Parts: sequence; structure tokens; C-alpha cells
Amino acid sequence: MKTRGLLVLDVDSTLIREEGIDLLGAEVGVGEQVAAITKCAMQGKYDFEAALLERVTLLKGLPEAIFKQVSKKIHFTKGARQLIEEMHQRGYKVGIVSGGFHEMADELATKLNVDYVKANRLEVKDGKLTGKVLGTIVTKEVKKAILRQWAEENNLTLAQTIAVGDGANDLPMILTAGIGIAFNAKPLVREQAPYQINQTDLYHVVKLLEGIESED
Repeated sequence: MKTRGLLVLDVDSTLIREEGIDLLGAEVGVGEQVAAITKCAMQGKYDFEAALLERVTLLKGLPEAIFKQVSKKIHFTKGARQLIEEMHQRGYKVGIVSGGFHEMADELATKLNVDYVKANRLEVKDGKLTGKVLGTIVTKEVKKAILRQWAEENNLTLAQTIAVGDGANDLPMILTAGIGIAFNAKPLVREQAPYQINQTDLYHVVKLLEGIESED
């Protein structure tokens, strides 16, 4: 089947109900501190890269096995699996992009049969987190760039792309996509996104898409 389009989903508080880094922080006893930084970053009040590095530093010393423990506390947002299955049937590729971590996102992608994954990777030495991130950090500009890259790889125009997210870090990606959707988003994102969904059900993306197609 010819690829008809591309759907890119943010992970934390979009594809899943939780913020993965907050769950990790709770395991090391700094959950409230980490969550407070996350909240500010998602509202656009704090530079995302600086916020990420500050939170990751607080995770130093956690055992690598922590990811398996935390994965048990993660729940897919209602409609996530149905949305991805429906979009695949329609000939779309589906990617997830996260300011969180590959150590968690890869497992989610496998469970949902997602085509692409882009996230940060944590440094591990001697089986423990070092408090550092490896490689380029997934900032808002990286999210926008990966949307463009995945579209180009499939010979798609940006008009054939859909991006869904909730935080300030998702806004450039949302504004770049052909259809940009704020999903139960922070006020800053709702104000600027072309479309918004305020029900906690990702299948509403399909309903929104059908409504747009019927107008054309």
C-alpha cells in the first residue's frame, strides 16, 4: 500500500497518561521536585533542554532495571491503540517522538506496532544511571525536524502530516504539520494550535480528520 500520510504523536501525557520522567523521579524520592520542573517546562515557562538536564541529574544512581519497574505503572491513553490501527489501515505511517527516553518509548512502540521512534537516551555505567543524557536532546526544534524527516523519507508533503501533542515542546511540530492538534494541552498550546481535542480519547483524532476531510 502506498503511504498516504504520517501521524506523529508526542508520548508523555499524549500517547500515555503519565509523564515518564516523573515516575522515575518518584522511584528515587524526588518525584514532587521532578514533577514541578516538568510542569513548568510543558507550560513553556522553562527552557526544555535545561529542564531535562536538571531532572536527569536527579536520577543519578538509579539502577538500569528501574525501567522495567516503571513500565508497569504506565497506561496508554484511551483510544491510542485504536487510533494507530485505524491510521495504519488508512495507509499512514505512525511515529512517536518524546522528550523522554528510548528506554521507555521503545517498549511502547513495540506494543503498538509504531513505525518510528525518536527519544532521548540516558547514559548508563556499571548498571546505573549517571545523571547524563547521550547524544542530541530531543527539543522542540528536534521534534519539528523529525516530523519533516519522516515525511521526506516517505515522499510526503507536510500537508499530508498530522502532529498531536500537549506541551510547549510540541508546539513547533504542531504548527508545522498539515493538521496540528493540541491534545488536552497546556493553555499556551491550545491558544496557538490549529485544532484541539479536549477529551481524553485519542480516537477523536480520527473523528477530527473525518470532519476536516468532509469539508474539503
